[in-house]
Amino acid sequence: MPEPLFNLATKILFHHRTGTARLVQAQAFLYFSSSSTASTSTPSIRDLNSKLNRLVSLDIDQARDFFRTQFLSSDSRFRPNLYTFSILLKGLCRTNRIDEAFKLLSLIKSSRLKPNHVIYNTLIHALCQNGSLGRARSLMESMRTPPSDVTFNILISAYCAEGQLVKALVMLEKCFDLGLVPDNISVTKIVDLMCRENRAMEAVEVLERFEAKGGVVDCVAYNTLIKGFCEAEKPNVARKVLKEMERKGILPNVRSFNILSSGFCDVGKVDDAKELYQEMRTDGVEPNFDTFDILIRGFCLSGRVNTGLEILDLMEEFKEDYRHRIGPYNSIIYGLYKEGKNGEAVEFLKRMESNFPRAIDKTLRIIALCSDGEIEEAKLVFNQMVLEGGIPNALVYAALIQAMCQKNNVKEALNLINEMVQKGLFPVVSTFNALICAFCKEGELVSASRLLDEMVMRDCVPNVASYAPLVQGFCELEEVERAFSYVLKMMERGVVPDSDIWSSLVKNLITGTQKNCSLLDEFIFRYPEDLILPSG
Repeated sequence: MPEPLFNLATKILFHHRTGTARLVQAQAFLYFSSSSTASTSTPSIRDLNSKLNRLVSLDIDQARDFFRTQFLSSDSRFRPNLYTFSILLKGLCRTNRIDEAFKLLSLIKSSRLKPNHVIYNTLIHALCQNGSLGRARSLMESMRTPPSDVTFNILISAYCAEGQLVKALVMLEKCFDLGLVPDNISVTKIVDLMCRENRAMEAVEVLERFEAKGGVVDCVAYNTLIKGFCEAEKPNVARKVLKEMERKGILPNVRSFNILSSGFCDVGKVDDAKELYQEMRTDGVEPNFDTFDILIRGFCLSGRVNTGLEILDLMEEFKEDYRHRIGPYNSIIYGLYKEGKNGEAVEFLKRMESNFPRAIDKTLRIIALCSDGEIEEAKLVFNQMVLEGGIPNALVYAALIQAMCQKNNVKEALNLINEMVQKGLFPVVSTFNALICAFCKEGELVSASRLLDEMVMRDCVPNVASYAPLVQGFCELEEVERAFSYVLKMMERGVVPDSDIWSSLVKNLITGTQKNCSLLDEFIFRYPEDLILPSG
């Protein structure tokens, strides 16, 4: 076959716009070209391997038939070499024909050829891809040649993907024992898995051994380690890792600084995070959107919204495009919401309106509808907002929860609170109080009690309005002892009961049993200066 015709057929095969009929013709032309070339020129094994490689990428069945015809038939002029076998083996593994691939391995072994690393590694990789890690390891141990570093890379990566750290470490040791060094990617996967299992200090040792064996640790590996220490709430140790990077001549990138900045913010060390920002600018590392987003959120969560606003101004000056990403703006709103400055938060929404007209329009509509008691209409706008990919802010959630509680939609309100928490927006005391009050109105005092405990556990300080519905609810059920216990908890936490709480409690204590009178005597003894008897 003249070479130009062969090239034309190949181009047709690989052109993605070729029609189906023409593609089939080209496949057939290429497939049968081996017989026509016999009359014009004698192909070499290199030519046959090249054709086999093309067929493998098109149709594994045609490739297999071509292999049998050209290499295994009685009149074949050539016998397959290792490269021939590796081509077909790759195709069989790629199409998940593992059993056929093993038969091909047996055929290789029965010939005079000795399977090499490429053959074994192809099979081991296919087994790992199919989740047959035990079989892959057995194959490695049965290899007629010592495994290569690639073999260990495959197995280490597979064990890490399955979360099997111990087995990944065993493979690493075997690799070192054979004088081999895995690649940086495999070792980084081990480090990542160790950090996720809170073993960051041991991960440091793994990297040190890897370097001692001649491995090169890059910025990605160090970033993984920095992240591990930050997730373990040890950002100061992570900062030492950053300094160690620099000492070794490995320049931290913006991700290195962002991970560490987030780590400082997570433990409330926002000033350290801000210093880190100055450090990265001094080092010539340009911040990205995440840099500003992390800092703004960190300061707002720490109750320092004014600093968050300063960084927001810095972000807007730094890059115009960042003005159109809503995350940092929602952090400011959340910070104002946490400080009880809902009026200022609504004013800030107006500042956002030019950048996010649709989102702000829906936010203000939801707040207005909730204020008017139009909860069903507000829910429709909320659902539309979410469907369009909008991100509801804290004011939206707070307004909906408040309105739902007023309409006694307790279950929906609780679901929204859970959704808030999942998105990193922890409700303030007024939002919790609305739900506690709604639970108590429904007679669900146990649920209200659990919610109060959840508040305290999450460092949300209850106030008088948190306890009042519970005290009054238990008094109405004549469970005065339970009501009394909540008043004691209030006093222990420095919350002074108001006159309504005293009225509910003291009336029940005075008119109750001898046991109730004993409770009153105990309370007067413990808190004589705080007792205000109800008038009349």
